[in-house]
Amino acid sequence: MTMASEFSRTLALLRRERGVSQRTAAGDLGVSQALLSHYENGVREPGLSFVVRACDYYHVSADFILGRTLSREGSMLTHEEVLSAAEPGNILQGSVLATLQSKLLSGAAGVLFGLLGKLEDKTAINAAAAYLGSAVYQLYRHLYRCAGANEKYFSLGADTCLLGAADADMKLSELRYARALRGQTEEQFPDLSPEALAAAYPGRNQSLTQVLSTADARLSGMTEKA
Repeated sequence: MTMASEFSRTLALLRRERGVSQRTAAGDLGVSQALLSHYENGVREPGLSFVVRACDYYHVSADFILGRTLSREGSMLTHEEVLSAAEPGNILQGSVLATLQSKLLSGAAGVLFGLLGKLEDKTAINAAAAYLGSAVYQLYRHLYRCAGANEKYFSLGADTCLLGAADADMKLSELRYARALRGQTEEQFPDLSPEALAAAYPGRNQSLTQVLSTADARLSGMTEKA
């Protein structure tokens, strides 16, 4: 992904986080709504003066808004930090990309379960764990199968697995999860503002932001093409 596309994605995400309309943000930033829309959709690239104003407006660093760091304050993930998620003696076959994705997902999951822990709802926590567990199971089964390994290692038959057993379990787990959350009162939920998350989960919060931003852009693009 180019730096320009990272910028447009982050710019749109920051506006939604702040809870302002495109029209309001455009007025505050001194540009027309049409021009801001072009910036957020990657149609046009802004000049340096707009980038500076946007950084001040959203209280983030230029490195963050340009997609060069996961830290809003501007600190870069070093090569050593990226590789720290790997097990000792194994850097995931030397793939920095695989290690970074592992670190991002691990950090995002940590924030999610930390927030669910504050609700003290075992049903929601177990449902979230089941959902993610089935997702990992399904991906690993594909890897296992394509590698030619003996699938008798698993009690779930290969044919049943291919028919979507994991998908069905994920949907049921998502249903239990949603029901558990709906059973809570609004006062029971923790503060999910960017400032509160950054304070409660320094570092890992940036992983969550990156995972959400990437998924949001991917899903938005998919639905627009449908």
